[in-house]
Amino acid sequence: MIKVVKFGGSSLADAEHFRQVASIIKADPSRRYVVPSAPGKRFKDDIKVTDMLYTCYNMVKNQENIDEYYKNIAERYNGIIKELGLNFDISGELEYIKNALQHRSGRDFAASRGEYLNGIILAKYLGYDFIDAENVIFFKDNGTFDEELTNDVMREELKKHERAVIPGFYGVMPNGTIKTFSRGGSDITGSIVARAADADLYENWTDVSGFMMTDPRIVDNPCSISTITYRELRELSYMGAGVLHEDAIFPVRYANIPINIRNTNVPEAAGTMIVASSSDYDAEKIITGIAGKKGFSVITIEKDMMNSEIGFGRRVLEILEDNEISFEHLPSGIDNMSIVVSTASLENRREKIVNTILRNVKADSVAVEDGLALIAIVGRGMVKAKGTAARVFDSISNAGINIRMIDQGSSEISIIVGIEEHDFEKALNAIYREFVK
Repeated sequence: MIKVVKFGGSSLADAEHFRQVASIIKADPSRRYVVPSAPGKRFKDDIKVTDMLYTCYNMVKNQENIDEYYKNIAERYNGIIKELGLNFDISGELEYIKNALQHRSGRDFAASRGEYLNGIILAKYLGYDFIDAENVIFFKDNGTFDEELTNDVMREELKKHERAVIPGFYGVMPNGTIKTFSRGGSDITGSIVARAADADLYENWTDVSGFMMTDPRIVDNPCSISTITYRELRELSYMGAGVLHEDAIFPVRYANIPINIRNTNVPEAAGTMIVASSSDYDAEKIITGIAGKKGFSVITIEKDMMNSEIGFGRRVLEILEDNEISFEHLPSGIDNMSIVVSTASLENRREKIVNTILRNVKADSVAVEDGLALIAIVGRGMVKAKGTAARVFDSISNAGINIRMIDQGSSEISIIVGIEEHDFEKALNAIYREFVK
């Protein structure tokens, strides 16, 4: 059995956490490949190493001397090495990185060095081989991830190592410069390694015991989710649920590898299993999770006999495409069409879009309303449970909240409702209480 394990920045913030991580890895011999993040915060007002490196980059850009500030980064790593009792000197690496920063090596290079240094130290502490991500993770000339090349090279490299540490978050461009994934990209690296290793399981260790059914900042002590499918996770992640970088789903989903979200601080907790498919569901709760976001607007177009006008919808959507705006939902009637978009995407182009729609499709009226929030109620059990939609709508209505929009796909895996932003927290609590007694 092969397991790939990824540890987030909070799990590797200091020497004490390094020891905890090592004990977790050594407790299971099948945990053969390890993907670390850069050191996170040790306490509330601490600074993440990645943010410190970004600061160095900006200082150089502003022609400021980084010598004194960079000492904080060096002390952070040297402190970890000393407390771990390692006979190991990384002063050469630290000096090289500082010089590279001073010679404007690039923002992505700066950001990636936190993972790089953490990977070297963790490999030394574990007694594992170190594989530099820039030798096995590749991007194309246009900056997109080169999935095929990476999988081929990574697969061959892993065969040479019984156990190895591969730092997360970065890879290399065809010209040899470092390129990073977006923030949280170590999740993606872990998923890439898991696929290339033909892993039986990808364990993603963080500071929470798996997914919660909803946002704990809004609902007090929500239940945890024991099992969730990739499709459910995708729906919830898109609507704002955190924990796992949503792009990290695809490499392992392609290879049908389950993901286990675990808590480094509570290693005995089972966490959440993310699987390709499952027919099992909690018959009492029915739903898997609830997530939502604020910051949406509705463009409402009215025109008599709209439904009989061929190409009407296409012409409207072409206007959004020309303005590089993607839509979220398209609830429509016979003589009206509503388009839900991100409010931020309308900035500086609202009047242009309204006037273009009026002109191009000869609409009777076009109006834009802001202040909409969307809530997604997601669950594979909803297909088999009668009356789920009614329970959702009743819970919102009984809380004195007006529903502005309803959208349910034919797969019935999710129901999306639109409400006023000021009712968002109230609605989330009402729906949760309806399904979790």
